[in-house]
This record gives sequence, C-alpha cells and structure tokens, in this order.
Amino acid sequence: LLLPNCPQFFIAEFGAWKLGAVVAPLNPIYTEHELEGPLRDHAVETIVTLTRFYPRVKTVQPRTGLRRVIATNIKEYFPPLLRVLFTLLRETRDGDRIRLTPGDHDFAHLLLVNRGHVPRPAALAPADPAVLLMSGGTTGTPKGVVGTHGAYVAAGLQIKAWNASVSKSADDVSLLPLPLFHVYGNVGVQAFGLMSGSEIALVPNPRDLPDLLATIRRVKPTFFNGVPTLYIALLNHPDVGSGKVDFKSIRLCFSGASPLLADTKTRFESITGGRIVEGYSLTEAMMALTVNPVKGPNKLGSVGMPLPDVFVRIFDGDEGTRELPANEVGEIAIAAPQVMVGYWNRPDETAAVLRDHQLDGATSRWLHTGDLGYLDDDGYLFIVDRKKDLIKTSGYQVWPREIEEVLASHPAVAEVGVAGVADAAKGEAVKAWVVLRAGQAVTEADLRALCREKLAPYKVPSKVEFRTDLPKTMVGKVLRRALRDGG
Repeated sequence: LLLPNCPQFFIAEFGAWKLGAVVAPLNPIYTEHELEGPLRDHAVETIVTLTRFYPRVKTVQPRTGLRRVIATNIKEYFPPLLRVLFTLLRETRDGDRIRLTPGDHDFAHLLLVNRGHVPRPAALAPADPAVLLMSGGTTGTPKGVVGTHGAYVAAGLQIKAWNASVSKSADDVSLLPLPLFHVYGNVGVQAFGLMSGSEIALVPNPRDLPDLLATIRRVKPTFFNGVPTLYIALLNHPDVGSGKVDFKSIRLCFSGASPLLADTKTRFESITGGRIVEGYSLTEAMMALTVNPVKGPNKLGSVGMPLPDVFVRIFDGDEGTRELPANEVGEIAIAAPQVMVGYWNRPDETAAVLRDHQLDGATSRWLHTGDLGYLDDDGYLFIVDRKKDLIKTSGYQVWPREIEEVLASHPAVAEVGVAGVADAAKGEAVKAWVVLRAGQAVTEADLRALCREKLAPYKVPSKVEFRTDLPKTMVGKVLRRALRDGG
C-alpha cells in the first residue's frame, strides 16, 4: 500500500486480508530509490497507490516483481462540494489526474464492477502473517517486520484493556494524525479501533496545523495520538495559546516515538484536561509494550508498566543470558503474544534478536530489543540508552546507514558517519560528518542536494560537517555515538 491516511487504505488493507494476502504499507513520500528495495525484497505482486504517486511506481515496476497496479484518486471519498472544487482547482496541478497504462486498474472502477460480489474469505489462522512493517531493527538496515493476525488482535485488546477506565462507548473517537504505514497508526490506533468498535478520524497531513485544529473542532476526539514534536507545534500555535480551540472532549492523549518534555506534558494537559501517557513501543512488537497508568501514578522519566500478557526482563548487556535484578541497567527483553514472527527473509538477523529463555519453568521466545534500561522496585520501566543508533526525528524513524550509503556514493566522499543530535523542535535532527578524498572538493549544499534526490525529506541531513578524520573502533567501524556526543 502506497497511500496516505485515507479511506482507501482501510478498504485495500481489509480486502487484502480477506483474500489471505500480506499487507506491506510503505511511506508514500519514498523516492524511487527508496521504493524499489522493499518492493523487490518483499516480493510485492500488487500495489495500491494514489494517482499522484503512479508515475513513480511505473518507473520502478520493471525492476521489481510487480504484476498488478491499482490507482486511486485522493478525491474519491471527499464530500461532494469539496470533490468538485478539487477537480476544478487542484487535481491537475497536484498530479492526481492521470491516464492509466493499459492493464492497470482504477480502484473506484474495481469497486463498482464488483459490487455485490463477495469472494470466499481465505482460511486464515492467528499465526498466519498479516502485515510487513518497515523497521531498522538493531542493525540499522531497513527490513520488513512480519506481524501475524493474532499479534494484531492481541495488540488491540491490550490497549483496549489499558484504556478501559476512560473508554466509555463505541461513540469514542480516536484522532489519528500519524501515518498508517507506521506501527503507531497501523497497529496502535487501528487495532484499538477495531477491537473497541470506536471511530477513527484520519488526518492526512498533521503538519497542516489549521486543518488539524479544524478536525479537532469538528470531530471532538476522545483520544489524541501524537508525538512530542506535534504536541509542541500545537502549543506554539496562536489559536491554541489564545484559547480558541476547545480540547475538552479529549480524555486521554498518547505520546510515543521520543521522550516528552515534562513542561510540554504539563502545559498540554492543563489546556485539554486530558492526561498524556507515554509508553514504550517497537515495530518488532506490533506497537506498545509498556504504558504509564491512565489513572495511577506516572513516574518522571518512566515509560510505564507492562501491558496485559507482556513480560519484561532485563538481561546483561554483553551476552544477554543473565537476568539482572531491579534497578540494574541492562538490555530490555520482551515476551508477549504480539512479538513479531521475525524479519522477512532475514533468518540470521531474526535469530540474533529472538532468543529462547525460561519463564515460570517453561521455555518461551524473547525479543532482545537492543535498548538499555531497568525496572524499578514497582515494576516501572526506564529507558537509559539505545544500543542501536536509530534516529527519531519528527516522529519518523531514520536509519543512519541508509543516509551514509547515499553520501558515500559521491565521488568526493571518503568516509561518512551519520547520527542524530538533539533538536528542540524535531526531538533529533539528522547530522552527517564527512571526510573528503584527497584533492577533492564538494559543498554541504551539494551533499544535501544529493540526499534530497535519493531520500525522503525527513532523512536529509540538517547539517553536514567536514572533518579530517572520524572516530573509529579498533576494527575501523565509525563510532556514531562519539560523533553524536561531540555534536
């Protein structure tokens, strides 16, 4: 699925599941370079895409196994008046009016000609794969995480149980300004909506704050799902600061992807009257694992307590075989029904993170997260550091190696390291450190232009620093953490 937050995403996703297909949501702003890899590696045969992305898909199709291309126009589910205005004023300008290549399919036409025809659902079991979500894992290389139908249901039921004290009826509305291609939106919000029967209000572009605020006014959401950068942006909007937006319908807010500042939490809670709870989530675990209590104490710096049926252990960070007592820092390991089957076609990387340990006298499979933390005496989890170098910027996951490979492709670049540095607005900003080849020259603007050509905008380094050398390990591996700590 190469779609933004729109009704067509749900229709295509549920239809694919009914047929027994595995859904692989991809970021719709991926460049051709970024799109080709997952399409090929995941052996994708069918793609549903917006018409504005159709030319990009057709460019990479010959280099992949794509057999069926289905295109849908963003306007198809607009209200009548808005649809007419879009057709007259924006459809051609935005690239949504296209002519399909013979053999490709129009989404609306397929629905029309098949109206009333209900194919027999595939015979699926809870252990069958349902979704492939992109993650960098512990190595930093983008790969597909295989989640099952059973994991999806378990994740939704866990969040439903956690929210029971504030989720009052099927009339509740979850506002989703986060992308459905990401585990937060696809599982964390969508699965909760399916299990609770509540409504989901889609926001296609959360960076369009006037539209987001208009949606809040119109739908009066019960639950708000965001990332720290979004909460900060809302607080800085003049309409919010002047009290022109009524947030009183919001009973609970969720924050994830990066740490939330205490001041941001306090200010937003005072405006909305609803509580913000933070949690710990991973794509490899189909979203949430621990969450702060909805009505119980929230400890400063903690990501909360395990959700129902989630077990958290802390193992020594070296071998990962010895369990540590409370208040000792080690690698966080998780056992839960929603943990992934593994990485798609990556058996070695799967074996490195999914390991067998004893739990209550029985052997069970544990996910070694690559994150360092500890459990306190009350069972609250605290994240201390990350073994992996994943960058979280504006709610997106960015893998340094992907950017390093693009920069290293420039003939003037000898060595490169990429890491995230603290940024008040984004949480982290992408920064690159570059060593040039002798006698070669290139500017920061040139390298950033190369990244803009090959990468999505949020992956482009905010700054490129030139150096004569880079810190390395004894075996010559660039120390990203040393770069980050040095600024």
